[in-house]
Amino acid sequence: MSTQMKLDKGNTAKVFKKSAVEIRPFHPNDQEPVRELILAGLEEYWGRLDQSKNPDLHDIADSYRDGIFLVACLDGQIVCTGALLPRSVETAEIVRMSVARHLRRQGIGRQMLAELCSRAYQRGFRQVILETTATWKNAIAFYQAFGFQISHYADGDVYFVIHTDMTSG
Repeated sequence: MSTQMKLDKGNTAKVFKKSAVEIRPFHPNDQEPVRELILAGLEEYWGRLDQSKNPDLHDIADSYRDGIFLVACLDGQIVCTGALLPRSVETAEIVRMSVARHLRRQGIGRQMLAELCSRAYQRGFRQVILETTATWKNAIAFYQAFGFQISHYADGDVYFVIHTDMTSG
């Protein structure tokens, strides 16, 4: 089943004014705050960290040079991350979505997701995919509420897809 996405004001945060949260490209000076934010979220969920599972975070600029890595800042602090990686001519994948714990459920993650999908559309990708752990119920609900559809399950993960056809609805 195909899910259509319309990127409009319905996909922006309602708690924060658009000007309050600045979404911008990653800069090498962001390396440590971004790494710490992502690892804190992983440690919170898993209860521990396996440093060997996150080699891309040692040099984010280099690891994501073929994609787009964005940060969201609030009052000068990095509070959210997200990256878009090309996987084929038609498909891009969203990875490294993370929101500071004290700011979850306030629309910042939704703004980031909308921005990443918008950039995928602007670059001609027809669909966006992503995956998360099948037991991460809050993340699953978040992606589904945005409009992502589950495409399949494999090895304890759930995979999603959304089509970037902006002509519908």
